[in-house]
Amino acid sequence: MTNKPNLKFVIVGHVDHGKSTLIGRLLYDTNSLPPDKIEEIQKTSKDLGRETEFAYLLDHLEEERQQGITIDTTQVFFKTDKREYVIIDAPGHVEFVKNMITGASQAEAAVLIIDVNEGVKEQTKRHAYILSMLGLKQVIVLINKLDLVGYQEFRYGQVSKDIEAFLHSIRIHPIFYIPIAAIKGENIARKTEQMPWYTGPTFLESLDSLSNRKSPHDKSLIFPVQDIYKVDNKRIAAGRVEAGVIRKGQEIKVLPTRQISRVKTIEKFPNEIENASAGESIGITIEDSLFLDRGFVLCNSGEEPFLTDTFQANLFWMAKKEFNKGDKIFIRCSTQETGGKMEAIKKRINSSTLEVGEVIIKTKTPITIKSFYDVQELGRFVIVRDEDICAGGIITDPQIEP
Repeated sequence: MTNKPNLKFVIVGHVDHGKSTLIGRLLYDTNSLPPDKIEEIQKTSKDLGRETEFAYLLDHLEEERQQGITIDTTQVFFKTDKREYVIIDAPGHVEFVKNMITGASQAEAAVLIIDVNEGVKEQTKRHAYILSMLGLKQVIVLINKLDLVGYQEFRYGQVSKDIEAFLHSIRIHPIFYIPIAAIKGENIARKTEQMPWYTGPTFLESLDSLSNRKSPHDKSLIFPVQDIYKVDNKRIAAGRVEAGVIRKGQEIKVLPTRQISRVKTIEKFPNEIENASAGESIGITIEDSLFLDRGFVLCNSGEEPFLTDTFQANLFWMAKKEFNKGDKIFIRCSTQETGGKMEAIKKRINSSTLEVGEVIIKTKTPITIKSFYDVQELGRFVIVRDEDICAGGIITDPQIEP
C-alpha cells in the first residue's frame, strides 16, 4: 500500500457564502462519509422540505464532537486518486493565524469562496488580506451559488473582476477562478452542463494541480539547540532538526559564535545513529570543546541563515492594547529569546478583531533567522508580554539594512 502525498488547505470567506455546504459536498462526492451518515442527512433535509443540505454534515460532526466522539476537531479529511487532503478548519481568522504562526496547522493553499449574489463583502477582503500577510501563494477563488442567478456568465464575470482587482492590489494572484453551485455539486467533483461558457477545471481538478511545499529534508541543515545535557563525560546538545540532514563527521557552523566544528556523535535514545533528518528530535556531541547553549543554531558552513538584529515582518497583534512604534518587546523565535523594539510600522490595518501590520523589528542581540517562506521554524516568532503571547509574526525580509 503506497502512502499518497498530503496537502493541507484552508477555506475562508464571508459568513453564509457556502463554506459549510462546500465542505459537506466535498466529503459526499469523494465518498469520505459512511452511508448511514449520508442517509441521515438526506432524511433531515427531506423532513424540512429541502434538497439535500450538505452543510448539515458539519453540524452533525460538531454534535458528535460535543458528545465526546473521536473526530478531529480542527481538520477534515478526504482524498482523490492523486492524493489525500486536509481541510484546516478556520472558524475565526484569529485562531487560524495563531495556528499558522505556532505551526499547529500549516496550510499550503487557500480557497476563497464568494456568493455570486452578494459579491465581495468586507469580511471577504479581511480574510483575503490575512492570506496575503501569511504569504499563501496558492489560492483558488470559488464563485458560489450560480444556480441562484440562472448560471449567468455576466454576473460571474462581474464578481470575478471585482475580487481580482482587490486581490491583485494585495499581491494575491489566484491560480483559478471557478463558478460553482456547491449545494448541487456543480463543478465540484463533476463538470456541469449548466455552464457551457466555463471550460476550466472542476474544483477537485484544480486542487489536484496544486504543488506540495518543498520538503524540509531537501534544504540546508538547520538545527536549533533546545537544551544542553551532561551525560557521563558527554555534553549533548539536544534539539529538533528543522531542515536538511545532519550526519556523523559532518562539518557544522555554530551561530551566533560563527565557530566551526564537526559532529562527533548523534544520539537518539537509546542508541547512537549515523544521521538524522528534518523532523527528528536528537542529541549531538561535537569534536571541539566549543561553548553551546539554548538558542544556538547549527548549520552548514557557507549556507548559513541570517544573523541579524533588524528584520521586516508581518505582525498579527492579538492583545487589546495596540502596538506602536518604539514599543519595547520580548521575542521568541524557535529556541531563541531576546528583547527588542518596534523600529518602524510601515503599514497597519484593523482586520475586525485582529490588528495587522507590516513592521521592522530591531532586537537587542542578533538572532538567527530565515524568511518564513524558506524555513518556517526560523521565520516565525511570537511576542510575549507578562508571560502571555500578545502577537505573532512571520519574517518576510531578513536582510533589512540597520
